[in-house]
Formats: sequence, structure tokens, C-alpha cells
Amino acid sequence: MAGLTAPFLERERTIAGAMEGLDERIDRIARATGFAGVVRVDRDGAVVFAAAYGLADRAHGVPNTVGTRFGIASGTKGLTALTVVRLVEAGAFDLATTARSLLGPDLPAIDDEVTIEHLLSHRSGIGDYLDEDVVHDATEYVMTVPVHELATTESYLRVLDGHAAKFEPGRGFSYCNSGYVVLALLCERATGRSFHELVLDLVCTPAGMRGTTFHRSDEPSADLAVGYLAVDGPRTNLLHLPVRGSGDGGISTTVADVHALWTAMFAGQIVSQDSVAEMVRPRSDVPAESKRYGLGFWLHATTDAVVLEGCDAGVSFRSVCQPSRGITHTVVSNTTDGAWPLARHLDEAL
Repeated sequence: MAGLTAPFLERERTIAGAMEGLDERIDRIARATGFAGVVRVDRDGAVVFAAAYGLADRAHGVPNTVGTRFGIASGTKGLTALTVVRLVEAGAFDLATTARSLLGPDLPAIDDEVTIEHLLSHRSGIGDYLDEDVVHDATEYVMTVPVHELATTESYLRVLDGHAAKFEPGRGFSYCNSGYVVLALLCERATGRSFHELVLDLVCTPAGMRGTTFHRSDEPSADLAVGYLAVDGPRTNLLHLPVRGSGDGGISTTVADVHALWTAMFAGQIVSQDSVAEMVRPRSDVPAESKRYGLGFWLHATTDAVVLEGCDAGVSFRSVCQPSRGITHTVVSNTTDGAWPLARHLDEAL
């Protein structure tokens, strides 16, 4: 190992220590908490740990596997942001384009000065149809229209309309689900194509994410985990979520595809590496979350770790990529809170 620097050797020792006994700790926490889902840890492109626990379908006794597809709720926002930036690179619009220029008279409560960058960074100030400052329990029935009617991005106009602004554009940070549905709408209006198709073509295909889709919740799928409201309960999330998601949530994927997303993103295979650098440049400090925010991605408060996470009825998901250490780790569960004990442990250990 001659010629290796002291910081590199120290890094290797630190990582090796963190990895020692990791599989036993994960297994112990998973079994103690009744975890249902999948955990995967990668280092320098190699799988260090991957295991599935619990049932994908409790009614039929179908177990989760490492290849099971799960909903990732707001983890979708990262793919939305990458789709938007791909379209910026293609000249469909730019970060300074106003939402109003594509919305026309629709959604009049949105300030005329709101830009695509404001929406990506949660600095638009627009009102939220699913305001997480108000809705504290993900298992509440919060949709104001029948969920089966929300199958296209245009259909969301009914729930996006009429919410008062929180502040002037650019004057603060407020996590906003509406903003990401609006981004999906802007993508469709700028291109004339379905947002679902755009995400698959512009992000999933170049990343090699073959198991990732916007699945309709009323269509059965043998490899898709059913979302359950509680760790040990029989009720599912079928009546809680839009029948098909849009820019703010609703993608189903595998842990292998999540790792493929991180790999392709930082290799510049989805958008350019200059664009990636811009997306992970902090736009806001968010002390309440002990994190920062860029464009579509949460950022660790002090390191270069980039985070995707999501929580919804029957869904919990967190994935972290730290390029400087070559480590990614993902926890996804088909219960509302199941992912968090393991995700916290991996955050602390790695």
C-alpha cells in the first residue's frame, strides 16, 4: 500500500470498522422491529449487504425479496428534478422560466414570478395541496377528491387550485408537494408528452432502471409490495393515495434500481456532471430537518452525502449516497414507518 496517503488510509480504516458486523446489526434491528422491506448497502460499486424481510402480500403470504418493487413516495421528487434538468439541457425551458408562462390562466393563486428553480428548490412559496406542516399523520385520509380520479398530471389541477401562497417567491423554504406536481405539469405542457413517459425515457432508461414505473394501484402486479398502514395490521393504503402518482410521488422501484440511479447520476449519464453539481449545491439550510436542500435532493448538513427519502401511508423510504466515500445505502419498507429504525442506524454507522 506504498504511496497511499494518510487521509486515504484513515478513511479505509473508518469504513472497514463501520462495515464490521453490519449484517448482524441490520438483521437484529429488522427482527426486533418487525421490519418488512429491503436493505441494501453498496461500496465502490460492490454490494456489501442486501436482504429482504417480511411479507410483500400478507393476504397470500408472499415474502419480500431483494427484487421486490416498492413505492418510494417523495423519493420520486429526485427523478422529477432530473427530468426537469434534462429538459433544461434540451432547451425546452430553463431554470428562470416562470410557471405562468406555461400554465396560462390555470392555477391563478400561483405568483406570476414563480420560476422552475423556485419550484425545484421548494422556495416558490406556493400553497400545498398536501401540506406536511398540517398533515402530521401519513395514515389520515387527506385527499379531497376520489383517489381513482387522479390518474394523469392534468387531473391534479383540481387539488392544486385555490391554495394561498405562504410567502413571496424566493423569500424562504417550505417543502411543497404541489410544487413538484406543477413541475410535472410544466414538463408536459412544454413537450406535449406524458410526464410518466418523460421520466421513464429521460431518467430511468439511461440509468438502466428496468424495474421502475408509475404503477396504477388498482392494477395487480406479482412483484410489487402491497403498502400496509401498520407494521402488524391488515389494512392497505389503496384508498389513501392517488391511483397513479405524478411529480411529487408515486414511483415504484427496486433497491437495485435506486443504486443504479445514484451511479448513473454521479457519472453524468442522466444529466451532465455540471448539472449534477448544480443540483446538489445547497439552496437552503433546513435546521428543522438537520439538513440542507438543493434541487430535488436533500443534502447532509456538513458532508457531501445526498439523500432521497419518502413517507406516505404504507410507504417509508430513505436512500443516501456519499460520493467521497463510495457508499450508498437504501432502506425501503411497505409500511408507513418501518424503514426509519434501520435508516437511522445506517446513517449513524456509515
